[in-house]
Amino acid sequence: MKNLITDVPSVRVGHADEAALASGTTAVVFDAPVVAAMDVRGGGPGTREGALLDVANTVEKIDAIALSGGSAFGLEAGGGVQAWLAEQGRGFAVREALVPIVPGAIVFDLLNGGNKKWGRFAPYRDLGYAAAAAAAHDFALGTVGGGYGALTANFKGGLGSASAKTSRGVTVGAIVVVNAIGSAIVGDGPWFWAAPFEQNSEFGGRGLPPAFSPDMLAMRLKGAPATAAIENTTIAVVATDAALTKAQVKRLAMIAQTGFARAIYPVHSPMDGDIVFAAATGQKPIEPLLELTELGAVAANVLTRAVARGVYEARALPFPGALPSWKDRFAK
Repeated sequence: MKNLITDVPSVRVGHADEAALASGTTAVVFDAPVVAAMDVRGGGPGTREGALLDVANTVEKIDAIALSGGSAFGLEAGGGVQAWLAEQGRGFAVREALVPIVPGAIVFDLLNGGNKKWGRFAPYRDLGYAAAAAAAHDFALGTVGGGYGALTANFKGGLGSASAKTSRGVTVGAIVVVNAIGSAIVGDGPWFWAAPFEQNSEFGGRGLPPAFSPDMLAMRLKGAPATAAIENTTIAVVATDAALTKAQVKRLAMIAQTGFARAIYPVHSPMDGDIVFAAATGQKPIEPLLELTELGAVAANVLTRAVARGVYEARALPFPGALPSWKDRFAK
């Protein structure tokens, strides 16, 4: 186990980003089509192929998921991932036509100091293609891919991942882009809200503070509260090797959202677009009640840890007035 979503067999991840742009894309590519669903809790989501994932709709399986910066411009990343998959002969078959199915979601990173004057067409389709082409079992965390330009209320955000197994040996992993209006840190730090779920000091091993003051519990929001806008979102994929129906995958996504609530404060606001995709590769049958409940609980734990790792592993952007990273402040 590498403590990455790619511990789930048949899952690969690739990044593409540009330093001057201060943005990028991450592609989660499945070696074979997977059953997938989506749960949306934030008030300002940006999605591609979201309606397709509704349990009432026809297509059950997808080929990849695109997680991108760029706000609505970044939705084009899914087209780049789709183009790469088409070159591999992948896709939903309609007679002789093949259509790769690539849902996606975006975060707002247009005001982080990077150069967004890209001309007529945004670069995200090309970034999506490059991210899919780079997909592998090993990948970097922090200021990379879709998390390159991510920010939180008080520290640099980023891309995180984690994994675990259930008591019956089913694997579940998560990958997340943390760009929340709230904070992953208790007060001004160094403690993470996710601390009770940490394993092997994966985000610094600082635990929780010995006591909580009113200031620690006060909301910390990105931008002044009076001017805070839809400049935020945390987006994630939870994957498992369990064999699940589309309705069960939807339930898995819903339970996994608990991980956001444990790791970010506040969360699911009108100014976030928080989304969890869930995907099941289908190798291991499970009991549909108790085992699905345990799978969801472990998925929530894994997503909690992935959020903290995304912030912990991030590095600050090299622009005047940029937010510090956690390591800038506490790892000296």
